[in-house]
Amino acid sequence: MKINAPNTNGLALNVDKANTAKLEAEAAIKFAKPQAEPTVTAAKENVSLSTMSAQLRSLEDKIATANVFDAKKVDAIKSAITKGQFKVDSEKVADGLIETVKDLLNPQNRQYP
Repeated sequence: MKINAPNTNGLALNVDKANTAKLEAEAAIKFAKPQAEPTVTAAKENVSLSTMSAQLRSLEDKIATANVFDAKKVDAIKSAITKGQFKVDSEKVADGLIETVKDLLNPQNRQYP
């Protein structure tokens, strides 16, 4: 069969020219090269922090430089251990362990510093 052969079987093709033009226009829009995005300039905004934020910053600085433990007490315990005078209170250790386990099992009771 030839590509350009005339229609010899007697069938006529009904072509809606208006619809064809509409489809061609839609295809042209759909497959057109995208145009550059318009440039948007951001508006400058001013941000001011409250006095509470300054207080919070001050507290954070104090906490960062503060000792987390009592150095004198640690030295006393070290000295007692080296001299063989440090005694472990097993009941106190057991009570502390039980409290820790309770806190771990019930996260609602956790207290964060």
